[in-house]
Amino acid sequence: MVKVILQIYPVIPAADEEERIRLRPIGRNVERYQQTLEGWTDIVRAADELGLWGVATIEHHFWSEGYEVGPSPGILNGYWAAITRNVRVGQLGYVMSTQDPIRVAEETAILDHLTKGRCFVGFARGYQSRWTNVIGQHLGTRATRSPSAAQSDPSLIGGGVGSAAIDERIIKDDEINRRIFEEAVEIVLRAWTQDSIEYDGEFWKIPYPYETGVDDWPLGLVGVTGRLGAPGEVDERGHVRRVSVVPAPYTKPHPPVFLASSGSPETIEYAGRKGFVPVYFTSLARAEQAGHLYVQAAQEAGRNYALGQNQAIVRWLEIGETTEEAIQCLDRYDSEIFKNFYAAMGRRRLSDPSDIVRSMIDTGLYSFGTVDEVKDQLVQHWRKMPAEYIVLIFHYAQMPKERVIYNLEKFMTHVKPALDELVAEAY
Repeated sequence: MVKVILQIYPVIPAADEEERIRLRPIGRNVERYQQTLEGWTDIVRAADELGLWGVATIEHHFWSEGYEVGPSPGILNGYWAAITRNVRVGQLGYVMSTQDPIRVAEETAILDHLTKGRCFVGFARGYQSRWTNVIGQHLGTRATRSPSAAQSDPSLIGGGVGSAAIDERIIKDDEINRRIFEEAVEIVLRAWTQDSIEYDGEFWKIPYPYETGVDDWPLGLVGVTGRLGAPGEVDERGHVRRVSVVPAPYTKPHPPVFLASSGSPETIEYAGRKGFVPVYFTSLARAEQAGHLYVQAAQEAGRNYALGQNQAIVRWLEIGETTEEAIQCLDRYDSEIFKNFYAAMGRRRLSDPSDIVRSMIDTGLYSFGTVDEVKDQLVQHWRKMPAEYIVLIFHYAQMPKERVIYNLEKFMTHVKPALDELVAEAY
């Protein structure tokens, strides 16, 4: 069966751009954020009742404009766990090029316990410079726009392509970001699965200082840690040479791991080697290409997946009673965000500046129309690449909660069963 994940940022709502200006910075508007949280709770409960596999949010900071106000996914996950019974809670995801990996390992292990295994963990590399550069400064992180992803997807803007000097910086920043990211993820995996860890990396030393260990830990010096701590945690002098990250996750060996991808081959191959679930924030055609690459990379690492298995496709969804109604809803709930966020950041192209909805459709990221039209479109693709997961994104609360729940009900009732059949046949 297809596993459906609901992803919400959220967007702090405004009637129009003029109201967003009047309420600036709307991202700090207490009343609007409270209203957004209250409706979000209703949506999460509805997702639980409708039988979705998971609910997720993001990690993004400093969104004064109100388009992605989601700085603390773990806190929200803990709350959602308390108000639901079956749906899994998670993030897509922690930006590991800026995070303390030990704190992430601890936080997600506790979430896994709070949910008794109804938890999943998402990782991302960080593409938003305003906050990635600030919060990741102590590691030397800069936001990245994967050059290989931009070159292979015409709907993405490369962010300076054409200037040799800028291109060189983009490539360098991407390489550094990736090294920081992969090192942090490796530490999380070790912290989850080993009783004690040590790590001599480029960006992290565990313990610190690594060469001598921690030589002034009182419980080590008097023998308590040597008797009661993890084996090998201290040496014969009582110096800390390894650390034990507690608690261990509830799920063995650890919760499912998802990895956000804009289509870069490096990220997809990395996910395949690790057995992570790649989340394709791409057109359906690009997702199919990525799927073949993922299967090949996984197979080379000794992991055997069918095409689509252990992989997730992202869709921005809008179902209407008619095609015209769906297009009107795209305009009403999504066009401002596409123009002022995705296109303004250089993440997507305005193929037609006079017709924002047309530009949105041209990206290939949106599934819209009547429920039968959406079903036919997705069935056609699932016949080529039957993904195990689908991530549905809604620009709540710019889109009202009632509209989000309506879309979820239509999808779960009329679209998902057709996709389930194709997945069941594929693997």
